[in-house]
Amino acid sequence: MLVHANRQIDKAEALAAEICATGGHASALAFDVTDRSATAAALETVLAAGPIQILVNNAGIHADAVFPGMSGEQWDSVLDVSLNGFYNVTHPLSMPMIRSRWGRIINISSVAGITGNRGQVNYSAAKGALHAATKSLALELASRGITVNAVAPGIIATDMIESSFDADSIKKLVPMQRAGTPQEVADLVAFLASEKAAYISGQVISVNGAMI
Repeated sequence: MLVHANRQIDKAEALAAEICATGGHASALAFDVTDRSATAAALETVLAAGPIQILVNNAGIHADAVFPGMSGEQWDSVLDVSLNGFYNVTHPLSMPMIRSRWGRIINISSVAGITGNRGQVNYSAAKGALHAATKSLALELASRGITVNAVAPGIIATDMIESSFDADSIKKLVPMQRAGTPQEVADLVAFLASEKAAYISGQVISVNGAMI
């Protein structure tokens, strides 16, 4: 298993060490997914050991602002990470995966890409485009034994939401009246990466406690 980071390689290394300590095999690597040449170079080195057959694209950033006040930099940065990052990572890994005739590509998206969200036109646009890319790529790779799906979490209990949603807000927004857990998202990703999900492809599956 490879654990990717951009700048916080220490956190990726700590996670890799935790995986190894529980009997798994993992190592960390760092590159900026928006830098196409750096990404290609890093992945070329990794591919020398063989194809990567399970890919989870989970890079994403927020740069929230109401649209009239949104800067070009805010727009570009979010689309660059979520959408160009998807291309920059997935493209060099796709042909080796095709040759192996087995693979799983799982794109981590957001409920905002399904419903939209105030102050997140850039983020919603990036994730909505990722959904369309997921469906199109699934069609292209289906005959090669490769599935392509997207997981679109709703409000999940992470550091990112603490400043955005208090307990009362979550109860109003989520019919289950709680935030989801990272483990609940991870469980779905693990299922989609398994043989049990071999006939599931081109889907956008939301984990949102019945928000939509």
